[in-house]
Order: sequence, then structure tokens, then C-alpha cells
Amino acid sequence: MTDSTSNDRVGTVETRGIEPVPDSERHGHAGQMFWTWFAANISLLGLPLGASLVAFRGLNIWQAALVAVAGSFGSFALVGALSLAGKKGGAPALTLSRATFGQRGNVGPTVVTWLSRVGWETITTTTAAYALLALLGVAFGVDQNNFLTIVCLLVFIACTLLISGLGHATIMWINKWATVAFGVLNLIVMGFLVATVDWTKVLDAPAGATSGVIGGIGFIAAGTGIGWANAGADYARYLPRSIPGGRLVTASAFGAGIPLVLLISLGSLLTAGDPTLATASDPVAAINAMLPSWMAIPYLIAAFGGLLMSNHLSTYSAGLTMITLGLKVPRAWAVCIDVVVMFLGGIYFMLIAGDFYGPFTTFLTLLAVPISAWIGVIGVDMLRGREYDPAGLMDTTRTSRYWYSGGFNLPAVTAWVAAIVCGLLFTSAATSADDVWFKGPLTDTWLGENGLGWAIAIVVGALLYAVLGRRASVTDVPSSPAPLEEAVR
Repeated sequence: MTDSTSNDRVGTVETRGIEPVPDSERHGHAGQMFWTWFAANISLLGLPLGASLVAFRGLNIWQAALVAVAGSFGSFALVGALSLAGKKGGAPALTLSRATFGQRGNVGPTVVTWLSRVGWETITTTTAAYALLALLGVAFGVDQNNFLTIVCLLVFIACTLLISGLGHATIMWINKWATVAFGVLNLIVMGFLVATVDWTKVLDAPAGATSGVIGGIGFIAAGTGIGWANAGADYARYLPRSIPGGRLVTASAFGAGIPLVLLISLGSLLTAGDPTLATASDPVAAINAMLPSWMAIPYLIAAFGGLLMSNHLSTYSAGLTMITLGLKVPRAWAVCIDVVVMFLGGIYFMLIAGDFYGPFTTFLTLLAVPISAWIGVIGVDMLRGREYDPAGLMDTTRTSRYWYSGGFNLPAVTAWVAAIVCGLLFTSAATSADDVWFKGPLTDTWLGENGLGWAIAIVVGALLYAVLGRRASVTDVPSSPAPLEEAVR
């Protein structure tokens, strides 16, 4: 939107849309990225990820822990590196992406990003509603029914809307303090879950194949950091340019890595003794069944809170992405529209779809490919020293500095599309052997069998853009960028 203010205070509605934040309004420190990504990853969705490493890839606990460390820390180090564009350009990730792909060429990556955000929101909302339903059942003896299901969805969505609607400053404040509270509660619950582990089965489990370890790292990376890579700049855009980039990368990697390694490793431990978690249609109930009955209420509160911490971040980014697509409403209203879509998705998962975990993993597999292709192109663009012109970013007409050829930066768009095609050749997405959503012709190769289509997309996108891209397209910005007033006029 064209109205911009410096209003970025806790408890007030952030009125800034996607326009770049001027240096005079930058504030904060690198530690905010630690709390941001810690908050995004304290939800119990990490447990079924770990469960899949044992149940579906045949890894033992030591291999699963290694996979968790490499996949979590590595993928969020990449998130931190990509968030440097936000610190440099002061705008959300997909708004900055206009400089790379062109005003029209950026539509494709932006649509994929919005679908990714909505998908994550729907999955998180569904899981949180299951937690709230279970909490009502334990605390008040209320039986689940369709009406109560819808009420629980609405309660979680209202909490999400309150935080995401207020915006950046409130999110940063809640990320720190609520994460501490829910993090401690989660640690207590995790301690009781560890007590249920069948250590004999865990320690006697044979090691899985090396290919399973490699594929597992790819699966964890695709299911964690890769899904957030196109949102990092959204939260770094208010940070001063003077903050060293290495601190942002380190804060991001450790902020996400610490909770993810604990949750994924615990999910692996639990599944080594009981494989039901990996195939549970309701993971909340499956985990609850492993706990003593008196722990149910603390566990369900921790589950609800952890999922809320993740969901408000995704919803905030989705609102910015919708504005980047051309939605002409204030940022807070974009968030409202997004939660309506989220609500409809939650109804589908809870009242129509017969399986939860199958669509979850299939969704991750498919969207990881175009997002990874975007990462490859953007990564090369950043390494070339991309500068961002505020006026050019906000001007979506033919006069924009980033109009290129008919609105497309053809080298970047070509590299992105080609990388998607190459990645999908090695990708298979299915909820079961009888329910195959997509199967590329090269999925029977070693790369395909280990689920590395997303990695191929990164490599192909980066290499092609490195060859096709021109240096002039990166540095062709004015020596003195137009003032913000002109950029948002």
C-alpha cells in the first residue's frame, strides 16, 4: 500500500505494507531472529517429522539425531542468509524478489509462496483445533462434534488474527516472552514423553542405509527451513543495515535448530518403540495417549501455544505476500482475508479429508521444488551484490526500473521454470502406494528415491541464472536511490 508510517510499537496496528523501511525507522538487533525462528518451531509438528525418519526411512536414533542436526541447522542457516536481503532492502522477501524476476515475472514465485504459507497455516490450524478439542474433552468431558470442531477452528484463528493483525512489533515481543513460557512447558511434556520410550527397542534398532540418512536430511530440510526460506526477509526488514550478516545467520540457525533437534529426535525415539505416531491421522491424540492422564491438560496447552507461535508468523507473511500480488487493501485487512482461506482449509482437513499426515508430507514434497528453484535464483542474485531501488520496487508499471522485457527478467524466470521442471523429474508425491499425486519419470533413480528433487531445483536454478543472468541487471540502480516518498507515491 502507499501509506507508510513509523508506527511499529507493541500493541498498535502496524500500518506499513510492503514498502521499504527507511533507515531512520530501522531498529532492533540480531537476537530477534533467534526468537522468531525458535517461536516458529516449538510446535509438535516436529514430532511426526522425526517419526517418519524411523518408520519410513529405517534410521536408528543416532542417525535420526544426526539428520535432525544437519537438516534443521543447515536449512535455517540458509533462511538466515536469505534474510540478509530484508536487512539490505528493507522490504518483504517477495517484494524484493521483484528486482530479480521483474514486476510480472515475480507473480509466479509469489503465488507459490502464498500457497506455501496458506498450506502451512491450514496444517497448523488443523492440528491446533485437534488440541483444543482434546483439551475440552479432558477438562469438561465434551464429546467432539462438527459444531465444536468449527468453534475450535475459529478460536485458534481469532488468536492468530489478533497477533498477526497487530503486526511486526507485537509479533517480535510475543515471540520472545510467549516462546519462553511455552518452551518451558514443552520441555516438561517432553520429559514425560521420554519416560515412555522403550529403550530396549531403541538401542537394539539396526542402523539404516546411508541413502536413508541423505534422504532424511533432505526431508527434514524441505519440511523445516526450506518452507520458511521465502519469509526470512519479512522479519529482518526493520533491522539496521549495520548489523553483521553473520549474526543473523547464526541467530536463525540456532533459534530454529535447538527446538527442532529436540522435537525431531524425540519423535524418532517414540517411534522406535511404537510406530503409530508416524501414521496417526490425529498426531495430537497419538501423543496424548502416550502421557499419564494428569499430564493431558499441560500437554494440550503447550501444543496449542506452540502451534499459535508458528501460525501467526506464517499468517503475517501471507498477508504481505497477498499485497505483493496486487491486493489493494491495508496490511491488516490482507491478514483477515488470509485467515478466511485458512478457516476453509481447516474445515476440509477436519471434516472432509480422511487423512492428516499423508496430505501433510505430500504438500511439503511438492511445494519444496518451486520454492527451492526460487532460492537458487535469489541466492545467485544476492551473491552478485544486488542493490534495491525503493521506487523501482513499488512501481509496478512500465516505468519501473524492474520492468525489464515486458515485465519479465527473462534469465531469472527461465532459470526458475527450468529448475522446477528438473526438480519435478526426480520428485514423487503420494499419500500412499495407491494414492499417487505426482510421480516424475526419474524418481526411480538414486536422487529420486532419496527425495532430492528440491536440492536439484536449487542447483539447476543457481547454475542457469549464473550463466544466463547479466551483471547489468543486478547493479543497474541509481547511485542515490529515490527517496521513500517517491517510492510509495
